[in-house]
Amino acid sequence: MKSILLKLLFFFFIASQIQAQELLPFVENYNKSDYQGDNQIWNVAQGKDDAMYFANNHYLLRYDGVIWEKYTLPNKTIIRSIMIEGDKIYSGSYKEFGYWYRKDGKMHYVSITKNLRLFDEKDNEEIWKIFKFNGSIYFQSFNDVFIYDGKHIEKIKFPFLISYCFVVDNDLYVASVEKGLFKMNGSEISNPKGWNVLKKTVVHAIEKFQNKTYIFTQKKGIFIVEKGGLKPWNNPLNETLKAATINVAKFIKGNKLVIGTGNRGLFIYDFPTNTYKNIDRNNVLMNNSILSIGFDKENDLWLGLDNGIAHVEVNSPISFFYDNSGLLGSVYSVATTNKGYLIASNHGVFEFDSGKFHMMPNTQGQAWNITKINDKYIIGHNDGTFCYDNGALVKTNNVSGGWNLSKSIISNTYFQSTYSGVLVYDDISKLTQTKKIEDLSKPIKYVAQNKNNEIWAADNYRGLYRVLYDDNFKTKKVENITQQSKINNDFGVKIFEFRNEILFLINNSWYTYNSITNKLEENELFNLNFKDITDVVAIDDDHFMVLQNGILYHIQALGNKFVWNIIQEKYYKGKLINDNLRIFKTNNHYLLNLDDGFISLQLKYENKQNSDVKVEAFNDDNLVSDESTIKYNTELRVNVISGIYGASKPNLFYKLNNNKDFIQISDGLIVLNNLSSGSHSMIIYKHNGASYEKVSEFEFNVAKPWYFSIWMVILYILVIGAILFFYYKWNKLRYIQKLKLQAEELKHQREILEMELKAENELNVQEYEKHILELELQTKSSEVAGKSLSIAKQSEMIENIQGILDSEKDFNKLKSEIRKAIKINEVNKHEWVIFETNLNQIHNEFIINLSKKFPNLTPKDIKLCVYLKMNLSSKEIAPMMNISFRGVELHRYRLRKKLNLSQEENLSKFLLSL
Repeated sequence: MKSILLKLLFFFFIASQIQAQELLPFVENYNKSDYQGDNQIWNVAQGKDDAMYFANNHYLLRYDGVIWEKYTLPNKTIIRSIMIEGDKIYSGSYKEFGYWYRKDGKMHYVSITKNLRLFDEKDNEEIWKIFKFNGSIYFQSFNDVFIYDGKHIEKIKFPFLISYCFVVDNDLYVASVEKGLFKMNGSEISNPKGWNVLKKTVVHAIEKFQNKTYIFTQKKGIFIVEKGGLKPWNNPLNETLKAATINVAKFIKGNKLVIGTGNRGLFIYDFPTNTYKNIDRNNVLMNNSILSIGFDKENDLWLGLDNGIAHVEVNSPISFFYDNSGLLGSVYSVATTNKGYLIASNHGVFEFDSGKFHMMPNTQGQAWNITKINDKYIIGHNDGTFCYDNGALVKTNNVSGGWNLSKSIISNTYFQSTYSGVLVYDDISKLTQTKKIEDLSKPIKYVAQNKNNEIWAADNYRGLYRVLYDDNFKTKKVENITQQSKINNDFGVKIFEFRNEILFLINNSWYTYNSITNKLEENELFNLNFKDITDVVAIDDDHFMVLQNGILYHIQALGNKFVWNIIQEKYYKGKLINDNLRIFKTNNHYLLNLDDGFISLQLKYENKQNSDVKVEAFNDDNLVSDESTIKYNTELRVNVISGIYGASKPNLFYKLNNNKDFIQISDGLIVLNNLSSGSHSMIIYKHNGASYEKVSEFEFNVAKPWYFSIWMVILYILVIGAILFFYYKWNKLRYIQKLKLQAEELKHQREILEMELKAENELNVQEYEKHILELELQTKSSEVAGKSLSIAKQSEMIENIQGILDSEKDFNKLKSEIRKAIKINEVNKHEWVIFETNLNQIHNEFIINLSKKFPNLTPKDIKLCVYLKMNLSSKEIAPMMNISFRGVELHRYRLRKKLNLSQEENLSKFLLSL
């Protein structure tokens, strides 16, 4: 009973010392969509070329940090095991083993067992493990071991089913499933004394550490080899491991033990501190079943999971606090306490102790900042300010939004920036006694002081203020310095205290205050060393952090020189809270807040970026060597391989053809398209934030396009020559044809000229005849006019005779007078015929048109129309038609009807218009 009690007390003591640490190493998970392979990863190893190789069921996977490659065996069987030996990657599969080698950017397989009858037909032999022992390569199945010395293969068959073989120092152990663990001496085997506890259990690993041999069983936990037998590992973790099912175990640098389990993920046990970390699906691992463990040259872990791959940076200077529960929310500030951590988040203030979160009472809501002063923690909150002291939380004031609490450089006074201005703590031990800076009632984000009765305050939105006050903190003057300095873009001003000097980061430029000009002036030292900085956080007099182009750098100041240490973006990409980065310094670490937790960075962290960079370029999936030529208008994929997967992975940039701009290399891959023909030069640089250092160079040529090749140029010359020849022939033919055409044209012109002359002569004749006709027409017109006169005279004669008849009564005398008048005015009948003929010739066209338009007109009507067109009066027309004046008027009336003229229309004008 006493012995049992002592054991319980001892167990309690050990349990009180061991704890599950909350800070975990960074883990990168790779699933099937990343490597495009199968589920299980049976084996992991790093090659001499720094690439990681994986046995992934039907595939051999290769990952160089840039691209994933996968290969299958010629017989398409499952690959269960791999081992690296020099430039060869040995692999074992179903009734097959051989090795892979890399050439021209691809893996090639050579079978060792081809055409050899090594395997029994009845056995389903698979090579589950490959190891080196006494200069030979051992390929182990569940039934046999094949020993390959480079030329010959020796087969050893065991009388029992083998689980695994293990090499410890110069000894080879063989573990059976039922009969325990055996030691081999040549071809003989023996069961060590006192090891019967291993019977009917599966041994998954045997490792030696600090001169002790540890045996890892699947379900019975861990045993240590001692004289005379085995002793269970006396550690509370051993009981946990029994239930977790051990699959694989390794000792690693730094006195640590890593154990992969079947259902509890990975355990990392630290011997010096007697603590462990459990990485599983509850925090960052995507699968709880660990099938294999491998290492890289940084001594970080590569886990082969039941469903994917995980890279665990166990030796990284960076650790993480993850909150997958979502209870915390976004972390705005964190501080260490003697119990654990005090965390300010957008959900409230939390205390973390013994692996559990606890929200402090009455703190629900946005908490902004935690500042440790002596043993107290001052917490700025949306609802006011709280003080945390040894587990107790007290609210000290109700002023909303304590963003930052800063100490004066010249005194023990503290200034707190809030939503409504600046609070002053003249005695920080009396937190309830505060004063407020008057005339500055606006949201202030940052406050600093390096001169008595003067503070600097940066508005949360825009503007920088210089506030002068008296000894009782009564405001004397408030100046908007950015306005006075004519700085237009003064949004988000940041105040940075460096070695008792206050600097201002405004729109990516650094300023200091000139008290003589009362204006801001650019700071030469910081503008020279820290360009394009978007955020800065002070740590102490010689250390601070900056955010440049989305990447964090830890800066150490050595005099006027600055040492830059990059913190890789993968650790916090998409997790930084803009303009609210805060750093808490502990004895050994910096704590940086993130969206889903925080980062712990070692104080002595120094990122010596790897400079050994290899370039592999591929064109149409073919490896392109340096200074070789690729096809025109094809894609060139350049893999920039550093061989580093952890914290010291370099930050790489490149320049193409001496371009002015440095282009960042994303994930080690450069894709080039639309390259011009000719030579090209690519220079690779690593960047530490301050300077660029050349680490590699790659030159290549782009061939001329096919249409500028030599044969095409010759073809072009021939085609151009043929075109010129045919052009010459065609021009010559055209010239001959032109001469013929000119001759024809001259002949034709001569004919035309002759025809024109003939036509001109005929025209002259016609003109002459026309002139003659016009003369005849004029003559006839004269005759018509004369005849008209004659007719008029006859009319006059008739009137005279009528007068004689009326006046003379003497018949003889009357007779004599009448004869006399008739004789005088006698009209020749032939003259009337000539008159009418001439009249018709003169007005022939008028008569034709009139007859066509009015076919019902009689010749007498037409004759009247002609007289009317000649503008003769009715009195003049009557004798010419041998009718009376009244007869003419009656005839005109009838004619108007035939012509369909209204009463208002003039008959003569109508006839003239025809």
